[in-house]
Amino acid sequence: TPILLEDLAVINDGFRETDRELSFNHKPAIGVEVFRVGDQGPIEIADTVRRHISRLQAVLPAGIEVAAVNDRSEIYKQRMNLLLKNGYLGLLLVFILLGVFLEPRLAFWVTMGIPVSFLGSLLFLPMLDVSINMVSLFAFIVSLGIVVDDTIIIGENVYRLRQQGLSNIEAAISGVREMAVPVTFSVLTNIITFMPLYFVPGVMGKIFRSIPLVVIVVFLISLVEALFVLPAHLGHQKPLQGRLAVMIAGWQARVSLAIRRLIQQVFTPSLIFCLRYRYITVALGLTLLMVTGAWVKSGRMGMTMFPRIESDKAYARFVLPVGVPLAQTREVQQKILAAAEQISRDNGGDQLVRGMLSQIDENRGWVKVYLTPPDIRPLSTADFVRKWRKSTGHIAGLEAIRFKSNFGGPGSGASLTIELEHRDETMLEQAGAELAAALASYATVSDIDDGITQGKQQFDFHLLPAAYRLGLSSEDVGRQIRSAFYGFEVTRQLRGRNEIKIMVRLPEEERRSLHTLSTLMISLPSGGEVPLSSIAKTERGRAYTVIERRNGRRIIQVTADVNPPGAADQVVTALKRDVLPGLAERSPGLAASFGGKQKDRKESMQALARGMGTALLLVYVLLAVVFRSYIQPAIIMTAIPFGIVGAVMGHLIMGYSLSLVSFFGIVALSGVVVNDALVLIDLANRKHHQGQSSYAAVVNAAVSRFRPILLTTLTTFFGLMPIIFETSRQARFLIPMAISLGFGILFATIITLVLVPSLYLILRDVTGSNRSRGS
Repeated sequence: TPILLEDLAVINDGFRETDRELSFNHKPAIGVEVFRVGDQGPIEIADTVRRHISRLQAVLPAGIEVAAVNDRSEIYKQRMNLLLKNGYLGLLLVFILLGVFLEPRLAFWVTMGIPVSFLGSLLFLPMLDVSINMVSLFAFIVSLGIVVDDTIIIGENVYRLRQQGLSNIEAAISGVREMAVPVTFSVLTNIITFMPLYFVPGVMGKIFRSIPLVVIVVFLISLVEALFVLPAHLGHQKPLQGRLAVMIAGWQARVSLAIRRLIQQVFTPSLIFCLRYRYITVALGLTLLMVTGAWVKSGRMGMTMFPRIESDKAYARFVLPVGVPLAQTREVQQKILAAAEQISRDNGGDQLVRGMLSQIDENRGWVKVYLTPPDIRPLSTADFVRKWRKSTGHIAGLEAIRFKSNFGGPGSGASLTIELEHRDETMLEQAGAELAAALASYATVSDIDDGITQGKQQFDFHLLPAAYRLGLSSEDVGRQIRSAFYGFEVTRQLRGRNEIKIMVRLPEEERRSLHTLSTLMISLPSGGEVPLSSIAKTERGRAYTVIERRNGRRIIQVTADVNPPGAADQVVTALKRDVLPGLAERSPGLAASFGGKQKDRKESMQALARGMGTALLLVYVLLAVVFRSYIQPAIIMTAIPFGIVGAVMGHLIMGYSLSLVSFFGIVALSGVVVNDALVLIDLANRKHHQGQSSYAAVVNAAVSRFRPILLTTLTTFFGLMPIIFETSRQARFLIPMAISLGFGILFATIITLVLVPSLYLILRDVTGSNRSRGS
């Protein structure tokens, strides 16, 4: 008679046993993540999923609900709309500014260079694998004010020659010929100084790599438009007619008169005074440069890897010791959820919180609180997290807990990561605990994790000599113990589209009892059975959770958050000075290094510095070719460090810490600030060659170039001004680069118009060539 399986065992048709639980608003839940593939757009995918949810909800049984809880396309739409709005505002401000400074038709044709360059770039960007996204849109905003510099210089020169009595065509031809070389080389310097952004390594490089590609394509198209298309328009202009034309001409004449008075009554006397005391002027400039460098070096400004992007969700993650009962993990989860609910009730309820998703998995878990959009919720995410951390309070027995207001992306992650290395595991864990205790003494540090996690309790089996005499091996015994408690896979069957495992193992009540180990029977190779206790010795031990080694030495990572993030460098300095040396003395052989954001920032800054050094060398070579001099290019490039002074001042004024993104803007600024100095020195050289003294040449050149230099500076700043003063939290990761460019060019203009002429004359003093060429 055959023996049936039902006669030997209880068959349980169910899900795999697991300690992982997911809940949404205190209800059991399952999660489905939807990702886009290929060329699908995030908004298109999100709309499709929401339509499917509506259809699915209509046919589900009562009590079962479907909700989209993490729609990242909403953030995408918010940021895209934000950048488009700032782009339109910047374009409008640039047009108004050009209309104020220039003759209306000239302002119109100069402004037309912006859409022509932008639309033309769209033909080439797909070839460079650049899509329209937040970063590429920001690149267009960055180039908004810069791209008109070449058209302004040429257009204003044509306008000046026309006022001197030349015909439209003669003025257009002569104006382009005079400015073609300096404009071409100024565009090339812009391109060279944006290129280091392309070679930044890591995640930051991948994010911002599209900026130099977009900007370079736009600049090249703009150069072609400025040299060939703009002169054609300016050379065939007809006089404006009608009452409106008379009004515009009169208004333009009053503006021009005001600018001339500014030049004659304010700028020229100030310039002459500074040139008279040019050595003092240069000394004051160098003092300001050194003070700014010392201020940044002192750490008072703060330095971050990446500006933290405030998310629409708050996040808490906690870890308990391995092996704790699931009920204890669930209790911690409920306490954290209750604290979040209390804050929600006290601050608007549904106007603040849209839902709460939480998960526990054995000894660890997390809680995500999804908040309403920034323009609706009464609290910022950072404020919510601060209140949440305070309301949760101290929870006994936790290994680690961390609250975050930003989730995912390069701005997330612990503010501090210290890696400790040692060959002795005990000494390493002791050092980690001491370092964590030291970090707790700093008022700005929170959410400290000492990196030490005890593994699960386990039983180690050591075979006795009797086991080997019976023909058993460690593999045989281990396999049978595993089959008894975990299960032995007999076969797999298809049920619809699902593959079902059929496992044979001991009943659950036996698997949860330690007595089973002492009575477990082990099958022998020759047949028959023996008790496990007669062939193996059992010892209690602990399993490893994570084992990390570097060069054969064990490492652990001690992590912590710093608030504000810009104070992380001050904490690092204090650790290096006060904590780590003593830790190394008490633990001989201990090595400590900073990883995480500090390591990434160091690598990115080194790559950026190498790229900037190469770019500046190429700029110097280009300028040396143009001016046939080794000294004058150095004078022109003095505008670069003073542009950095402006960038630092801009961060202080706007209340931002310096970040890697800020230095991206500083690198890009280097080429822009050179342009005005290049045009000024080029004109001064030409006037000097025409017979004027060096003093008269540089004064006349500065006065002559004051209007276009001021205009190019203001267009760059006004083009970036909407994003600089943007109050939306979604723009915070882009604003530092705009601040560096905008305020840097603003301050560098003063340097270009005062310090560069002073250095020009000092060079003539040294070389003894202050007299005119004709004398």
